[in-house]
Amino acid sequence: MDVTPAVTPAATPAPDPKGAPVDLPAPQRLGVLSRLAPEPMKVVLNWGRRYSLWVFNFGLACCAIEFIAASMARHDFIRLGVIPFAPGPRQADLMIVSGTVTDKMAPAVKRLYEQMPEPKYVISFGACSNCGGPYWDSYAVTKGVDQIIPVDVYVPGCPPRPEALLQGILKLQEKIARESLADRYGNSAGRPSVAYLQSDLVSPPPAPAPGVGGQ
Repeated sequence: MDVTPAVTPAATPAPDPKGAPVDLPAPQRLGVLSRLAPEPMKVVLNWGRRYSLWVFNFGLACCAIEFIAASMARHDFIRLGVIPFAPGPRQADLMIVSGTVTDKMAPAVKRLYEQMPEPKYVISFGACSNCGGPYWDSYAVTKGVDQIIPVDVYVPGCPPRPEALLQGILKLQEKIARESLADRYGNSAGRPSVAYLQSDLVSPPPAPAPGVGGQ
């Protein structure tokens, strides 16, 4: 005589006659799913970005002369896949900030950075752009361009030689070659938010009271 207890199948819940919505699993973030892309595809995309950097030169002081020297025939950074003098920020992949960033110029730097399409990169070229340089204690100087926009590579010097800029470009290309856009843009914790980038940098002066200043 078989005494094995019969296995009763799990009861299936009856469908709701009122047509209540069925709970679905939470959707995955795009950044997580993009990691499933074939690795050769990522290599090809990073290779294309690495060797087709259109540069928007934001020259503010003497370091801009060294940038021009790096783009001339002697150093010729075009051989590295860097195309200088993009028509404007909307056609650029890389912004090179060279020179002293003043508080008056900071909103223009920030606005032009916002106009660049993603993915975009920034090289801070020279001591003034890195931290204010010799003018760091001036009331009118921004203590580094990274106070207003994210920076990928810092090139030290006052002013740096053109060879230093070439090394900074190589460092940026190494970073692009091993980066994942899902990690770069899927998690915005390490980069300023859109609301922060679009916020005002300097508060406008208060309006004069009626009757002041000969009114």
